[in-house]
Order: sequence, then structure tokens, then C-alpha cells
Amino acid sequence: MQYLLLIYSNEAEFGALSQDAMKTMMTDYRAFTQSIIQGGQFKAGDALKPTATATTVRVRGGKIAVTDGPFAETREQLGGYYLIEAKDLDEAIAIAARIPGAKHGSIEVRPIMVYS
Repeated sequence: MQYLLLIYSNEAEFGALSQDAMKTMMTDYRAFTQSIIQGGQFKAGDALKPTATATTVRVRGGKIAVTDGPFAETREQLGGYYLIEAKDLDEAIAIAARIPGAKHGSIEVRPIMVYS
């Protein structure tokens, strides 16, 4: 079964990291990504640009409304994701717990809906 692991963190805190802390985090992310590639669980994954670069699209009454940035105001912002293959939710949770961002943010685990 496929799961989407959504990585949430506070952009302001992330932006305030020292160069050494950022380098360590990127090293940790590369190691984690390599481990799930080698384990056969990796399907896709990417970091996202800051929320200031986001655009939100809504259609109401047949009219398109476009606004800058995300609509939700939260303490944590979506910063990236992994699409993985896991045998069950327990394995997906175990993989999510290994994501370096789980140490300072949160990881949302969502099963992918399969249409027949």
C-alpha cells in the first residue's frame, strides 16, 4: 500500500537555523532518503519552496479565485513529502518516525486512495 508522508515544520524556525545545523539536517535527510530507496519503500519525494511562493485556487459558482499563499494559518507549514510503499500503517508510521523533520515538526501519514 502507498502512503504519503507530509512533513510539517515552522518555516521561521527552519529559516533561523545556523549553517552547521542546516548542513547536519540535509545530511540526515540524504541518509534517510537513501535508506528508503535501498529498502524499496521510496516512490517519490521532494522539498517544497516556502509558503510565500504558494498560490491557492478555488472555484466557486463557476468562477476561479486565485490568492497568494496558503489559506490556512497554522504554526507549522507543509515543507515536503515522501510517497512510500509500506506493507501496512505500522510500517508507514515507523518510516515516518525516521524522517529528520519529525524531531522538530510533525509528519502526517496518509494512505493513498486506490480507485478500481
